Amino acid sequence: MSVNTITQFPFADPVPGLAGRLIGAGEDGYDQARQAWNLTIDQRPDAVVLPESAADVAAAVRYARSRGLRVAAQATGHNAGPLGDLAGTLLMRTDRMRDIRIDPRARVARVESGAVWLDVVHAAARHGLAALAGSSPDVGVAGYMLGGGLSFLSRKHGIAANSVVAIEVVTANGELVRADADHEPDLFWALRGGGGSFGVVTALEFRLFPITEAYAGVLWYPIERGPEVLHAWGELTHRELPDELTTVGRYLKLPPIPDIPEAIRGKSFVIVEAYHLGDPAAADELLAPLRALGPVNDTITTVPVPALSHLHMDPEHPVPGAGDGMTLDDLPPAAIDAFVRTAGPGTPVPLLSAELRHLGGEMGRARPGNGALAKLDAQYVLYAVGVTPVPELVQPVTAQVEAVKEALAPWAAQQAYLNFAETRTHQAPMWPHEVYQRLREIKAAVDPGNVIRSNHPVPPTS
Repeated sequence: MSVNTITQFPFADPVPGLAGRLIGAGEDGYDQARQAWNLTIDQRPDAVVLPESAADVAAAVRYARSRGLRVAAQATGHNAGPLGDLAGTLLMRTDRMRDIRIDPRARVARVESGAVWLDVVHAAARHGLAALAGSSPDVGVAGYMLGGGLSFLSRKHGIAANSVVAIEVVTANGELVRADADHEPDLFWALRGGGGSFGVVTALEFRLFPITEAYAGVLWYPIERGPEVLHAWGELTHRELPDELTTVGRYLKLPPIPDIPEAIRGKSFVIVEAYHLGDPAAADELLAPLRALGPVNDTITTVPVPALSHLHMDPEHPVPGAGDGMTLDDLPPAAIDAFVRTAGPGTPVPLLSAELRHLGGEMGRARPGNGALAKLDAQYVLYAVGVTPVPELVQPVTAQVEAVKEALAPWAAQQAYLNFAETRTHQAPMWPHEVYQRLREIKAAVDPGNVIRSNHPVPPTS
């Protein structure tokens, strides 16, 4: 079935089988329902549906097809920018579907697609378990897993999508199916790191790990010391590091708002974040050169796993901003100099955050049974972002983010990473060629009419 672009419909008729709410453009609640997490993104779908169950999702997909609409699914609305114009689209907001069930004996979580990571982390921790959660506590689990998922535990335990053991998904024909290693294996493979082009996920099951605490925290330095701190951090990442250690080198320029603790509010720093699974003494030995530089504050200590959700200090509610990321093959001294020059103090437009995260370890190893993102062929990932409280700041902040990316382009990896790609301007592909071709074939098998939209689409083969 081909999908027509239809710009306006009356949505007075009830949707057969839908218990949740359907909201057409201009109706009460439409503006709230269509809001992306990034408040600068103006999503204007033909209608928004708020399903309360998998049956609701299936009913809404069938309804969209009957009206010639495409379907885009969101839980929190993170990374919505690349979706583009939503005319002719039914936006499926699954944030009412937040059931979480933990099987402590099997060490598996079953999570509905509207759940956010903070809720899952706390639910698992009550059983002495940990998930491969993201750095932002309010990111939706489903979108994160579909894009791969880089946890601060992933150097040890791998890309989060490859911890998934089953996915419940409504396909473009409105059918609810369970995809796992034995049922719908091609679809199961595609959904683990291939993005959201293949259906609307209603629930996921994924492995948990017997981790209750980590040795983690932040080394804080005055922002003017960026060059020496970041070069020392870069030297650390070039050592033979254990998979148990993940570190981040980062510029952080905090706005003077009440949400931020008074001690750091309105101040600027260069910081090194450390996340270590194992003996603190082993981490202390590795981090000694950074501590020798004399941080003004050192918060690295043994913490319970739920505390990791807040250590990266991502905003925990929707904000206006502009950001983007890229992956890097290497980070020699010249690359750090380029980062300092474009992300440090003295830049035309200060950014809220510019980080370089060390990858590798298990994330770089393709294991039998892994999904579409079997591994990530990159050693670092960059992400830069600035806040845009007024529209006049969108262009200059966007330009500064691009300046950081352009400065580091000589060291760009051949493969981009979907969850940190917040524009469609990336030169590097999200997947190797043979993976992308297989994804297109699977898309053609499950959605030949291209009903299901995603922020980084996989078109069907013709």
